[in-house]
Amino acid sequence: MAEARLAECSTTALVVIDVQEKMVPAITTRPPDQILGSIERLIGAARILDIPVIYTEQNPRGLGPTDARLRPALDGAEGPLVKSTCSCWRDEGFRNALKRTEREHVILCGLECHVCVAQTALDLLRVDYLPFVPVDAVGSRTSMDMEAALERLRRAGVQVSTTEALIFELVERCDHPKFREVLRIIK
Repeated sequence: MAEARLAECSTTALVVIDVQEKMVPAITTRPPDQILGSIERLIGAARILDIPVIYTEQNPRGLGPTDARLRPALDGAEGPLVKSTCSCWRDEGFRNALKRTEREHVILCGLECHVCVAQTALDLLRVDYLPFVPVDAVGSRTSMDMEAALERLRRAGVQVSTTEALIFELVERCDHPKFREVLRIIK
């Protein structure tokens, strides 16, 4: 059985994968506004806690840019890193950006869970990173694809969780100096 691990603020980076204008409306596993809201909460918490944020775009000429609702939250993040690979790790620009963070825990959110998110998570495991996937901040076009991906990721050792659970892991304590600020994002 895979070892359960907690996300730690000082060792975590956040990666927002391919949340692009033409993909968002195709997602059916949960309402896109809910997925975007979870991603916005993750980005907001990362900002407050000084966690590096990286975001990618897959073939933006075909799939469009990052969804307009996320762009303000991503202002100042590293990206968009344009890639043609499904796994972010297989793109040299992404690999270099992630290595520069010097973080070993990686929260992955975005689209699609069974393609780019899953392949990135599996590659990160292979090269000794610890990936976390919040189920409410990822989506796919079909439930079957997403469920199969999440099961595969769990079995491989990826830490599958939720946005709120991960944010509380990062804050860790109710007497954290930024606890109240982060709490406002969750509520």
